Amino acid sequence: MEDVIRSLGYLCLGSRLKRIGEQLQADAQQLLDGLEVPLQSSQYPLLAALDRLGPLAVGELAQSLGLTQPGVTRSVSLLAELGLVETIQSQGDQRRRMVSLTAKGQRLVDVAKQDVWPRIENAVADLCRDLSGPLLDQLTAVEEGLAAAPLDRRVKKATAQ
Repeated sequence: MEDVIRSLGYLCLGSRLKRIGEQLQADAQQLLDGLEVPLQSSQYPLLAALDRLGPLAVGELAQSLGLTQPGVTRSVSLLAELGLVETIQSQGDQRRRMVSLTAKGQRLVDVAKQDVWPRIENAVADLCRDLSGPLLDQLTAVEEGLAAAPLDRRVKKATAQ
């Protein structure tokens, strides 16, 4: 069957990038599930931002990730329920909530940085290794590469070597 989004080229570039992003997140989630990590792959950037930048106001956290404030607020609430982050009122402005990693959250990030994120990064690097030429051709290569060998198979291949 014709891949309409692919055949429409630049007209559907945003939809195509979103589709690739969703596939990468789903593959990363499959890896995380296999490692018994209790989070959605989409929540790790928030933890990584707090690890890299330290405690941040919700708006600053949203800005550092390029996401909307309501979306980040929802993620922060979920991560707080899991005991991975905590929020406190800013001392200078009671309307601002500062978000920071808890000890449990920091332990999870430390394990992820050592054992999980490098595997995913290497699998995506493997997927993109031979890309060259026009952008649409590169996207086709990424899509075909993911269809041929999802990230979990790429990780297994890399760890077997």
